[in-house]
Amino acid sequence: MAGFQDIIGQEHIKEHLLHAIEQKKVSHAYMIQGELGAGKEFIAKVFAQLLQCEVQGEKACETCRSCKQMHNKNHPDVIWVSHEKPNTIGVDDIRQQINRDVDIKPYYGPKKIYIIPECEKMTVQAQNALLKTLEEPPAYALILLLTTNADLMLPTILSRCVVLRMRPVKDRQIEEFLMNNLQIPDYKAKVCAAFARGNMGKAKSLAGSEDFENIKEEAVSLLKYINDMEISEIVAAIKKISEYKFDISNYLDIMMVWFRDILLFKATKDPNALIFSEEIRAIKKSADRSSYEGIENILEALEKSQQRLNANVNFDLTMELLFLTIKENS
Repeated sequence: MAGFQDIIGQEHIKEHLLHAIEQKKVSHAYMIQGELGAGKEFIAKVFAQLLQCEVQGEKACETCRSCKQMHNKNHPDVIWVSHEKPNTIGVDDIRQQINRDVDIKPYYGPKKIYIIPECEKMTVQAQNALLKTLEEPPAYALILLLTTNADLMLPTILSRCVVLRMRPVKDRQIEEFLMNNLQIPDYKAKVCAAFARGNMGKAKSLAGSEDFENIKEEAVSLLKYINDMEISEIVAAIKKISEYKFDISNYLDIMMVWFRDILLFKATKDPNALIFSEEIRAIKKSADRSSYEGIENILEALEKSQQRLNANVNFDLTMELLFLTIKENS
């Protein structure tokens, strides 16, 4: 299992947790906020392993009984809170897995650690049930709440947690990780880092996805020729995009990066700074033809489309309006 040295780009969180261990001032509750796939679970595992390791030091030893059980995901004193309903963590889930268990002392570790992924899915009743444990926890208890949005939690929960917010990882750090650890070619690492927007988990997923390559090629092809397309052809393209509904955010991200490249080239005339540098002729052509205002209108329309789709607005209508905006402004 990896250690703190393998957490990329979250230096503030690493320093805080390591300092807490070193000073023996580990809090009874931490909330880690980060995007889906950003690595919250990984940080929680690394922190839990180091706390439970029988050889106390700056790194987990990887060989003691506790570390081996962490490797095998069967450590009796590290409990991952689960829930049967996919979108809800109910009051019974918290009562049964935490409240009724927390008074039982650790089997042999120094801590009893409860990890709650997607804690924003807790009902108000569940959060209030957890609050009882957070108010008077046993000295050995530690609760790690993992969330994409801490603002969805009750203020009374937040006030009893140390809230650690993950930050976007720098593109260069992502590129280096993909090239050095996953042997991804530099040009592909650059593209994946750009689309990941600071999310390491997403970058790794994109690097290993054949679908992403196909989506990228289709999106670029469409954007290069959209000015010559009739409305009927655009409608047909929309229907083809609907095949990728679960990856539509990736599709829109590709379009966003394409138009940012156009805007960047229009302002700087520097092809070396482009993500789609291999498409320099098409990007130069679009930059010469489009106004700054037009490109800004398109980027704004892309942002609105993302928001509409996240709010479950009709897919076909949203995409049709988007492509019409692109056609009118490019």
